[in-house]
Amino acid sequence: MWCCRLSHLQSRLQDLLRGRVTFSALQLPHFKSSFPLAIHWHHTASKSLKCVWQQHEDHFELRYANTVMRFDYVWLRDHCRSASCYNSKTHQRSLDTASVDLCIQPKAVRLDETTLFFTWPDGHVTRYDLDWLVKNSYEGQKQKVIQPRILWNAEIYQKAQVPSVDFQSFLETKEGLKNFLQNFLLYGIAFVENVPPTQEHTEKLAERISLIRETIYGRMWYFTSDFSRGDTAYTKLALDRHTDTTYFQEPCGYNNYDRAVINTVPYDIVHRWYTAHRTLTTELRRPENEFWVKLKPGRVLFIDNWRVLHGRESFTGYRQLCGCYLTRDDVLNTARLLGLQA
Repeated sequence: MWCCRLSHLQSRLQDLLRGRVTFSALQLPHFKSSFPLAIHWHHTASKSLKCVWQQHEDHFELRYANTVMRFDYVWLRDHCRSASCYNSKTHQRSLDTASVDLCIQPKAVRLDETTLFFTWPDGHVTRYDLDWLVKNSYEGQKQKVIQPRILWNAEIYQKAQVPSVDFQSFLETKEGLKNFLQNFLLYGIAFVENVPPTQEHTEKLAERISLIRETIYGRMWYFTSDFSRGDTAYTKLALDRHTDTTYFQEPCGYNNYDRAVINTVPYDIVHRWYTAHRTLTTELRRPENEFWVKLKPGRVLFIDNWRVLHGRESFTGYRQLCGCYLTRDDVLNTARLLGLQA
């Protein structure tokens, strides 16, 4: 009888901690008399700090900076930044994560100003700044502001009147480069104008934001219409919507032209693939989802191959084009160095 009642009350207590149960003024005294176990929250001495915490059986709960955070005890031990556990010069771990007891709990927790101290069973002490915990907690990450991206079509992009960035501003000023990267992150495409129409200046432009990726096409590719190359890109024919290098081990995305023979799945799944392909192609070919741009000498277009497909209409006459592939990590890193949350 008592075990059942105790189990029931413990369940209600857990619901209370999760915010699932609301007690009225009449219910609360009855609860206390039936189960005289108080919920102990540890408060800071300073009321202005507004920090409280509680040790649960399997996690540590912290309320600070208008954020309720929950930390696994293994996580707290594993992320210790003490000299014996973490190399602050190389930003690499010294602690062997596999050596941490999966059932570990701190022997004691205390707060000094804005630093939490966890004392572990072996006597080791881990120190955490409260703001560091907010920044690196799961709950804090959910609140983190990421550089905005938007879904757009031709109408949305044209109405936005996104400005291009001048070549000299792009190369010589942080403001020009930052404005370019803001546009690039927001839409997945961005333009630079007044670029001297040479391969050397295009290469210089690319190197401003990233390492140039070496591929089977070389470091910089430069071509005209040449049927001997055995690639539709080197012809005057139209190119449907696609992204490049789908045949690489680390491909940029989708390309209907370079699709290999489908021979790794059975016939019934193949038909489902064709149905999905038809749905995708229909969406891609909707006129409202197409944004047509006429390139001219001196205008450089950057395309995020993970977000935006590209193509071209067939053409007549003579055309020269040069370009290259950039490493995505380096582009995003350049954006972060300029203060963008890429």
